[in-house]
Amino acid sequence: GLSRDHFSQPRALEWQSEDGHPVHGLYYPPHNPAYHANGLPPLIVHVHSGPTSQSKVEFDPSLQFFTSRGYAVLTVNYRGSAGYGRAYRQALHGNWGVVDVADVASGAAHVVEQGLADPSELTLIGGSAGGFTALMALVRYPGRFKTAICRYPVTQHPLVPSGHKFERFYNHSLLGPLPAQAEVYRERSPIALADRIQDPVLLFHGTDDPVIPESHTAEFVQKLRANGVPCGYRVFEGEGHGFRQPENIETYYRLVGAFLREGELPEESL
Repeated sequence: GLSRDHFSQPRALEWQSEDGHPVHGLYYPPHNPAYHANGLPPLIVHVHSGPTSQSKVEFDPSLQFFTSRGYAVLTVNYRGSAGYGRAYRQALHGNWGVVDVADVASGAAHVVEQGLADPSELTLIGGSAGGFTALMALVRYPGRFKTAICRYPVTQHPLVPSGHKFERFYNHSLLGPLPAQAEVYRERSPIALADRIQDPVLLFHGTDDPVIPESHTAEFVQKLRANGVPCGYRVFEGEGHGFRQPENIETYYRLVGAFLREGELPEESL
């Protein structure tokens, strides 16, 4: 097995949001004793799902995949994340798709300002709600990020009925009640804002996802391609909300690696 020398150790970062609020995250420097880098590393900006979840200091092989290959990683615990108090968590109420997106962008800017990453090599990665935030960052900050890689992202609201009982009233608190806030739902749906996206996107989804229908992502892909946006899409047969089959997980990382290295978009699977 690999020794501990191959694992990147994170350090906690705190920075100011665009409107002056403290935001938290973890920075993982690239680390592989067999290689030496030249210049600043490319940065993976990892957006957790939830959206009221938290990226913790723990061994996460999905992050070490990147740090062992020369990438730095920033996991952003944007406002709304757990672990920083009630007010911090509730800052996302009514603001999902706004403060989380701003915090991801300011986090990437902070890492660049600290001289820890190449400003021309910023990649967003997220699944589910994290994929939603990543896509909204492409909408709001065109040209800021080189690309976004999203697994089963939320592309349209509202997601009703949700596959998660616990999240049945998530939209109500994070976006607002319907029908009163219908315009807010439209303004926070990546598919309604797809015309503003210009940066390449790589998307993944499972055919058996009980939470977000694969058809949502397929429709989003069609819209991006109609606009001439480079867009790769891979559908995994029999996978749900989260990939579990070893061969599909291996394929996912192989395609992500090729996309980041060479800009190679995968061929259609279905």
